[in-house]
Amino acid sequence: MKIPTFTATRYAVPLREGGSLPAIVEVEDGSLYVTKFRGAGQGARALIAELLAGQIAHHLGLPIPELALIDLDASFGRTERDPEIQDILKASQGPNVGLWFLEGALNYDPVASVALVDTDLAADIVWFDAFITNIDRTPRNPNIMVWGDDVFLIDHGAALYFHHSWDGMDDDRINTSFAAIKNHVLLPIAGDVHAADARLARKLDATTIRDIVAAVPDALLMDAPEGTTPPFETAEANREAYIDYLTRRVTGERPFVQAAIDAQQAVKTTPRQTLAYRR
Repeated sequence: MKIPTFTATRYAVPLREGGSLPAIVEVEDGSLYVTKFRGAGQGARALIAELLAGQIAHHLGLPIPELALIDLDASFGRTERDPEIQDILKASQGPNVGLWFLEGALNYDPVASVALVDTDLAADIVWFDAFITNIDRTPRNPNIMVWGDDVFLIDHGAALYFHHSWDGMDDDRINTSFAAIKNHVLLPIAGDVHAADARLARKLDATTIRDIVAAVPDALLMDAPEGTTPPFETAEANREAYIDYLTRRVTGERPFVQAAIDAQQAVKTTPRQTLAYRR
């Protein structure tokens, strides 16, 4: 799959949210992208997760802003006065990852915005997040933006957390049921997750997954945290490991589907907690 690549021309607005310190960056054609930098605290693997999750979401037909590779040259950000940001930009030369900036978008509210997500879409998003082990779609931190009458999924850097430790990558780790799905913001309104599995799993065959992983730049695959070495000797070996993980996870027994269904049932049978009346 081809991901567009742009050269960053202006560091527009810092977004001091989370550990990745993203920013709104203007690129060569004047477009704005919310960009995550490989030199930030979460490192290149958070960017790999963004690229893989974003492409998977797009292929499944889920709403996500346009994904792009944002290239930083050696001169970018030299006029930035904040030394912390200067250090991040200096360490981020080469490819970074951006999502098209949804100007004026608002954060999803589980109460006020609920009518914007139908039950099938909610079930599809639950399935997607369980598949990619995304821990960041909770009521406290939905990572869903409302733009007009549409919703968009953002911020998948914490997904695919297995790749922070490749040791012991056996069937049990690949086929984890992902218990954290019980905290998913859309679980209470999701429809039939089994039906979502039937809709989505068949779209991710081995060829599609290979194409998705092929779009990750070698420079990100071989970027390792300071003081460590890349988990594999070559970018291609690293790429094959991702292909193996994703293919086996989606073509195997998929226990994450039943885990989501069980969590959904638990939500439905748990009495709502009400606040005590105070005079």
